[in-house]
Amino acid sequence: MAQADTLRIATYNTELQRDGPGLFLRDLARGEDDQIAAVLAVLAHADADVLALQGIDYDLTGEALSRLAKVAGYPHHFALRPNTGIPTGLDMDGDGRLGGPRDAQGYGRFSGQGGMAILSRFPIRANDVEDLSSLLWVNLPDALRPEVNGAAFPSEQALAAQRLSTTGHWIVPIDAPAGTFHLMTFHASPPVFDGPEDRNGKRNHDEIKLWQHILDGRVSAAPTGPFVIAGDANLDPDDGSGLRDGIRNLLADHRLINLSPRGHAGTDTVDWDDPIPGDLRVSYVLPSTHWRVVDSGVLWPAPDDALADTVATASRHRLVWADLTLDPADGGE
Repeated sequence: MAQADTLRIATYNTELQRDGPGLFLRDLARGEDDQIAAVLAVLAHADADVLALQGIDYDLTGEALSRLAKVAGYPHHFALRPNTGIPTGLDMDGDGRLGGPRDAQGYGRFSGQGGMAILSRFPIRANDVEDLSSLLWVNLPDALRPEVNGAAFPSEQALAAQRLSTTGHWIVPIDAPAGTFHLMTFHASPPVFDGPEDRNGKRNHDEIKLWQHILDGRVSAAPTGPFVIAGDANLDPDDGSGLRDGIRNLLADHRLINLSPRGHAGTDTVDWDDPIPGDLRVSYVLPSTHWRVVDSGVLWPAPDDALADTVATASRHRLVWADLTLDPADGGE
């Protein structure tokens, strides 16, 4: 890629997670799964240089991701163990029972279900990745504390053990031709499926807020060069459930470019069942102000488009992309 060319960065919740460990690898290896084929077709059509993926089951050997990257034509890939399915031994959701998927650090029927991954055409500095996924929620500055009648929900012990990240928060350096930039990626908790304590709503808010704390240097070191926040925030700034000031404040941050990529459904990025919650904007690509935006969009074709059925088969979510250029003077390390 020449210096003046664009870099396409995308995020996509593939929803490729399966109900048991090893099943995604099995389905991928067989090569007969319609959903996997549709996801691969979406990736090929999007033709992104760097992809932040969600809904990818993690396995310790990395074989599934290696196979996916090879079939999709990406020479570089990266994943870490997500918080999903990591057992706590505690009642984390207050239902009086232990060992359920909501009693894990992040919702999951098994460790690694619905994790994250990165595919890239350019080298990933795996040894320099900063993984913030083990940050305890209570240690986040100004954390919103789930409570019922002034008492910690579901208990002080559970709250003290709870990690902030439902899936993960990674800061990943990537060596692009114009210089190194950092991909900051995450997949936040849905702000629903809880009670009056609003545990999931507050967690979602704080997972999004973490990025601003990082930019402020309150958690980790503030980035000094170009970066892109790309992931599934699970929150719409104008519609649906949740504490919307979390995403609104991030979109309004002066250090970011608030893109408004559009597809057939406008800026919405997910096709959930109507009428509730319906179509929402939950996935984002937010470049730092170091970049110049050439174009952006949501891969959501019109119903009469030849790609429409494939996109719908792949996932309820839609891939979001942005074409960016980086002046060498603003390049990274």
